Amino acid sequence: MNSLVQSNPANAVVHRSFGGWKTIGHCARAAIALCVVAGIAYPLATTVVAHSMFPQRAEGSLIQRDGVVVGSSLIGQAFQGAQYFQGRPSVTTAPDPANPEATISAPYNAALSAGSNQGVTNQALQDAVTARVAAYRALNQLAPNASVPVDAVTASASGLDPHISVANAQAQIGRVARERHLAKTQVAQLVTQHTAQRDLWLLGEPRVNVLELNLALDALAAHGQKKE
Repeated sequence: MNSLVQSNPANAVVHRSFGGWKTIGHCARAAIALCVVAGIAYPLATTVVAHSMFPQRAEGSLIQRDGVVVGSSLIGQAFQGAQYFQGRPSVTTAPDPANPEATISAPYNAALSAGSNQGVTNQALQDAVTARVAAYRALNQLAPNASVPVDAVTASASGLDPHISVANAQAQIGRVARERHLAKTQVAQLVTQHTAQRDLWLLGEPRVNVLELNLALDALAAHGQKKE
């Protein structure tokens, strides 16, 4: 006669409980390993490699003059005065000190990068562009019907674009030369020197870094080079 071995329900419960804690342990170790690799090892490795191979870029592409940081080649900034090349319009904002729930215009605010989100059919955008076109022509003493580079009157999506088009820079050469009492050829040469070509000869368009160009103009003035 065959004997039947009856299983103990209590043992089955203990076995299932042990198996559940074992699974939790595996998951916890996997999560910790992932945090160590992705949250510590990988960032440290990329930081070390970046600082070793591209130290200037890894530090934010900061530009210094006389030991003082004056900006970054990656972030545009506003320039006051007709003697400087002007960058693209910026529509970034900042919190209103008088009303924390509202914002105020703060061009080139790197802490709150944004565009206007206005489409081409938006009347406010059309009015703003029309006003910018008129101001650009007046500032650069252009004819009333002169063509205006599109980047001179429209803001970038980030509001922090540090570059302008070559056409935009060339349209400003005459004004900058007059204000600084320099020959147009001198200013045009600086524009050419600070024109970056397409990345990999394919991506993007030739562009001029406004901050670097204006710093070069100030350096030229400091050396006392005057109009011939």
